[in-house]
Amino acid sequence: MALLCAIGVLLSFVEFPLLPGVTWLKYDASAMPALVCGFAFGPAGGLAVGVVGAIIHGILMADFTGALMNILVVIGFVGPAAFVYARRRTFRAAVAGLTLSVVAAIVMAIVGNLLLTPSWLGVPLDAVVALIVPVLIPFNLAKAVINAVLTLVVYKSVSNLITPRKDQVKGR
Repeated sequence: MALLCAIGVLLSFVEFPLLPGVTWLKYDASAMPALVCGFAFGPAGGLAVGVVGAIIHGILMADFTGALMNILVVIGFVGPAAFVYARRRTFRAAVAGLTLSVVAAIVMAIVGNLLLTPSWLGVPLDAVVALIVPVLIPFNLAKAVINAVLTLVVYKSVSNLITPRKDQVKGR
């Protein structure tokens, strides 16, 4: 879990904008290792890795607001998928959980922007509301879908390396 947390922190520094003209919103793959951990070790492990990684990045970048936003989105992204996959460890359950997670991450990002952006960054609430449909939803949808696809690819590749031998599943 510590290794996945370190990978998440490193990935948080590799960021780039997804939407043209919206350079302040940048994609990074830091939530992917947290969800890989959530699939391997359960929701609590995945959430711990995601939250610790967000806190470390926030401390290193002196970005309290960004860290809180990242924590909210990580909770939305990691929690549902890891919970669904822990109940039924199949590819179909993973995809269903990831679909729920994409929606939950978008909702958490919007809630976080509505609460944190006006209060800590001083942006008027009506300006944030005006950005929900044209900016926040498309950005967070793209970010969550990319992280979900990366999680499926990476978890399938490393699952037998990080899960105990007795829990390994073949051919599902």
